[in-house]
Amino acid sequence: MNLNTLSLVNYKNFESQVFDFDVKINCFVGANGIGKTNALDAIYHLAFGKSYFNPIAVQNINHNAEFFVVDGHFTKNDRSEKIIVSLKRGQKKVIKKNGKAYEKFSEHIGFIPLVIISPADRDLIIEGSDTRRKFIDSVISQSDKNYLSELINYNKVLSQRNALLKYFALNNTFNADTLSIYNEQLHNYGTEIFTKRDRFLKTFIPIFKARYEAISQSKEAIDLKYKSDLFENELLDLLNKTINKDKALQYTSVGTHKDDLVFLIDDFPIKKFGSQGQQKSFLIALKLAQFDFIKQQSGVSPILLLDDIFDKLDENRVAQIINLVDDEHFGQIFISDTHAERTEDVIKQTHQSYKIFKL
Repeated sequence: MNLNTLSLVNYKNFESQVFDFDVKINCFVGANGIGKTNALDAIYHLAFGKSYFNPIAVQNINHNAEFFVVDGHFTKNDRSEKIIVSLKRGQKKVIKKNGKAYEKFSEHIGFIPLVIISPADRDLIIEGSDTRRKFIDSVISQSDKNYLSELINYNKVLSQRNALLKYFALNNTFNADTLSIYNEQLHNYGTEIFTKRDRFLKTFIPIFKARYEAISQSKEAIDLKYKSDLFENELLDLLNKTINKDKALQYTSVGTHKDDLVFLIDDFPIKKFGSQGQQKSFLIALKLAQFDFIKQQSGVSPILLLDDIFDKLDENRVAQIINLVDDEHFGQIFISDTHAERTEDVIKQTHQSYKIFKL
């Protein structure tokens, strides 16, 4: 999987810019605020139809413009593929593949396999369970279209059930038959989601541990634990047991939308007991394991984006990451860094071709 050229019009701080890329390593270097991360985000946008850093689509349009266009020419399995993402103020975003617009954005997910490693990943550690569920869902969705569909349907039914609970409270009424229809649907979708998350993590966790071991040289014992209500009971039983609680809260208190991923270092939460370096290594290992899993499932090397990767890592851990990147297992890599010399010194240690873009 290679991105050959990237054309940006009115995307964030870029008014008009074209990049021609190397097939292996590409580095965006320059001072903070110059647009390095925005260039990476544009590539992410082509893969997922949205920004990694700013979910409010209209805010990705340059302040002085009415629209943005991100245009990428890829090579996948020896075929030329053209992806365009565009947005005009007041209108819906459009994603086109080879000139044809998608009816549903979900159809595009997984077509451009891509993994990003960024300082923003720290949210996986410090934020709530919602962020970690999105991580799991994003990895599975890239290789399982049915999973994404089940997830969309589950969330739709969940919203309807929550709206019904609010209606009951506002009108001082209750209808068990109507509620049972939503319970049944939530149970069916939720059970499938839980089964796939559990299966995925059984495969993913050993890959993640091997990656962490390579980066940290086995100095700490780390683990991931999947936490879900559905390990103990079927979702339908849980929904029936908690109906009085849900009526009082006016929302659904149990289900796969409450699942979490627990991050541990030496059996303690990494959020409280991991150093900055350990946390960063943990997150890098998590994302490299994501890369391995997607490649294993799709047979295609994902594009790898490394945003500000060398910050807050000691030389030893940087060296370990460069050794990993130098492996032929990886395909095309994009790196952003504030220090041009540091980047070039590090990249020269590899045996790969590269281009440096000074912004």
